[in-house]
Amino acid sequence: MTEKIVQRDHSGWEKLPTSWPASLRRVLAARGIQAESDLTYALADLPKPDLMMGMDEASQLLAQAVSEQWRIMIVADFDTDGATSCAVALRGLRMLGAKYLDYIVPNRFVHGYGLTPELLAEIPADNQPDLLVTVDNGIASIQGVAAAHDRGMKVLVTDHHLPGDKLPDADAIINPNQRGDKFPSKNMAGVGVCFYLLLALRQQLRTQGWFEQQQISEPKLQTLLDLVALGTVADVVPLDKLNRTLVNLGLARIRAGRACAGINALIQVAGREFRNLASQDMGFSIAPRLNAAGRLEDMGMGIEALLMDDMTQALSAAHTLDDINKQRRGVEQEMQAQALTMLDRISLQDEQAALGYCLFDPDWHQGVIGLLASRIKEKQHRPVIAFAPGNEGEVKGSARSIPGIHIRDVLALVASQAPAGMLTRFGGHAMAAGLTLDAEDLPLFERLFLDALKQTVDPAVLQQEIISDGELEADEISLPLAELLPTAAPWGQGFSEPLFHGTFVVDTVRSVGQQQDHLRLMLGLENNQQITAMAFRHYQPDWLKQGDKVTVCYRLAVNEFRQQRSVQMIVDTLLPA
Repeated sequence: MTEKIVQRDHSGWEKLPTSWPASLRRVLAARGIQAESDLTYALADLPKPDLMMGMDEASQLLAQAVSEQWRIMIVADFDTDGATSCAVALRGLRMLGAKYLDYIVPNRFVHGYGLTPELLAEIPADNQPDLLVTVDNGIASIQGVAAAHDRGMKVLVTDHHLPGDKLPDADAIINPNQRGDKFPSKNMAGVGVCFYLLLALRQQLRTQGWFEQQQISEPKLQTLLDLVALGTVADVVPLDKLNRTLVNLGLARIRAGRACAGINALIQVAGREFRNLASQDMGFSIAPRLNAAGRLEDMGMGIEALLMDDMTQALSAAHTLDDINKQRRGVEQEMQAQALTMLDRISLQDEQAALGYCLFDPDWHQGVIGLLASRIKEKQHRPVIAFAPGNEGEVKGSARSIPGIHIRDVLALVASQAPAGMLTRFGGHAMAAGLTLDAEDLPLFERLFLDALKQTVDPAVLQQEIISDGELEADEISLPLAELLPTAAPWGQGFSEPLFHGTFVVDTVRSVGQQQDHLRLMLGLENNQQITAMAFRHYQPDWLKQGDKVTVCYRLAVNEFRQQRSVQMIVDTLLPA
């Protein structure tokens, strides 16, 4: 696989405020920022909830449920977006006056994804809710909604995943990705959709005079934005203006020490500092500890942590989640080593096989295959589907893709060309998807998957491009810039953290870490200074020697050692100059 460095276009950067460093202005201009107002985040400026199709019906149904004190059950999902959505729904509904609240979250190994008949079977008939509200799921739950109606329950679906050709017969549906929905942002995570429903519900209850009748103050729903920010970053949705606003406002609450106890506890256990928490910390340190519960155990543990108000209890729960995450890392590392061995056996001379990979091992853990597919996708720059045993006679697949290959569309093409009934359970979006197959159909699916890639893939997308923000002058590689960049904007999917490149002389290089799987380099700068560059999960290549010139793609970071702070590089890619 070859890498090509492509520099972003940062034209127009001179028009941005001169109070910002030139390097930051170039970075922001390359991401479409044209004026300081583009970085002004105000809740009042967001698109109104009633622009979302189905919002009137959904908010009226939920207002009836609250005012008549129905029993309401939230149907959650087993990832961080689902857990934060559940916590937002429960906390928000309680603030708005609902009294009889509960939640249920599927176990991925028992119930499958979303509102399924198997999950409904867990709800006792003598204590069932009047209304089910799905969060971060439900748009594909056709059988589950029908089963709920058969039992006399109403269903409100809130979701953000791409709908299929048929929608569930729910009492109300909100999903900005529904066909015909004119809501201006299609990128909200499930937790964002849930938050918007609460905003609409508050307006509905205000119109009905509910707060005066109950003699309660109208709640400030912005207190939930710490949870909204975490779920949005964790679900890796594109950070358009709306999502950047939600994340930025949530980060402001966290940095001010006003996050819920569960988030504060997770920050502490992860060894982060809430005062300067960045979106990258949420994505790479906080969310994995929540996700681990859904991958290996039960996401109910994560949801409970987010619902706690007592810091002592929250810290205990966070330590338990941290232990599960350590176990998850061990499982993932073993699976990744096995997958790389498989790839070594695949002949890259087979043009079709090289377009993508289907990987399966009967001992793989179903809860970790999504991470595995993501890791292999990053290494190979190819779409990857990792499979693990599911229910008896089935395999579960988790797919991850690269820019330019819409993985759900590829699966839809496979389904159209497969024998009837072979691929009926799949869903997702452009970059990630999930599916279930009969185990005996896996070889046929792999052939059809590779055929579908061959029919649709432009070979140009298979060359990995490293998108760089350009080269920094030696005096720009500084501690002030390293301190500024993480909090200058909420970086994430579609608004990526700044990545720079440059050519440097290697003064020293050595392997470090328990497994000797990291590199520590001292690089010479043009101003005769040196800088430390850490290349994590890099082994020393044969061509890399002291005194060589190397091209490095890197991020700036702050290194703290013995209470001394210094700038360092975090290496993304290391290439011969």
